[in-house]
Amino acid sequence: MKEIEINNIKETIIERTDYPIERCREILKDETTAILGYGPQGKGQGLNMRDQGFKVIIGLRKGRSWDRALEDGWVEGETLFETEEAASRGTIIQYLLSDAGQIQMWPMVKANLKSSDALYFSHGFGIVFHEHTQILPPPNVDVILVAPKGSGLTVRTHFQAGRGINSSYAIHHDATGRARDRCIATAFAIGSGHLFETTFEREVHSDLTGERCVLMGMLQGAFLAQYEVLRENGHSPSEAYNETIEEALESLYPLVSEKGMDWMYSNCSTTAQRGALDWAPKFHKALKPVIAECYSSVTSGKEAQISIESNLKADYREKLEQELEAVNNQEMWQAGRQLRPLRPENL
Repeated sequence: MKEIEINNIKETIIERTDYPIERCREILKDETTAILGYGPQGKGQGLNMRDQGFKVIIGLRKGRSWDRALEDGWVEGETLFETEEAASRGTIIQYLLSDAGQIQMWPMVKANLKSSDALYFSHGFGIVFHEHTQILPPPNVDVILVAPKGSGLTVRTHFQAGRGINSSYAIHHDATGRARDRCIATAFAIGSGHLFETTFEREVHSDLTGERCVLMGMLQGAFLAQYEVLRENGHSPSEAYNETIEEALESLYPLVSEKGMDWMYSNCSTTAQRGALDWAPKFHKALKPVIAECYSSVTSGKEAQISIESNLKADYREKLEQELEAVNNQEMWQAGRQLRPLRPENL
């Protein structure tokens, strides 16, 4: 375990060497992990557990996800079951359906929870916003969380590359006295690199804010704003795309990931450094109130309510596809589809 301290705030980071995979297998030797859902997280976490020798089964309704699971080598009647049967067979229930799916399936899952089972989440939404979701686990089960800091695809590809993705973990309820070990062992079984502790509340509040801001929403908005300004001032689509997106993703952001923002600055021209340092405070001043507004909307439960109500509409999927297609058809991303294949590694 590694102790870090930043501004007098101490944290304990749990590393893979603290829980080698042999220790995790010993902790989970009598467990059957039932993963309900085969979206990106269910698929990535399940395949990583299977590859590392853990007893894991998948629970699905028959359809497209079922067919994908069969293609990935899950065997009907052995490691692949319909959702209710998988829930009844598992001792650790990884509840990895969508937030809306969790609400819909909760009465069945609750009915199949046995004393001393563990109910596992990768997102705190259902528990924290229980007024909206009605997800209230019985007191005789462990309630735990492991939240990888990336998509399910990244969980899988990092594992395959021998790396590991950082994850947060939380213990919401310890009915058995073993919740922490079960949680941490499962975290490394799914391919986590290192772990930091959180709570269900902090996880969902930070996650929903991040998705709406720098991870997704603000990123799309900022990209589009700069692209449009360049195009409106006579720059070609390829120039606007390269200066807005290609250079960010392929050149500069990897430097930030490697050693931090100052490292990226120090590897740019003095002109770029000066401009970045001068304009960053202006963006900070403009954006912080917007992010604060977003955070307040998240913590109040408003964003959860919007999400749930949207997902419950009969035409939600149809309208969602229309919204995503509108983004896909923006000139900025049309340019990207033509320019990405011209990257040197693709030629």
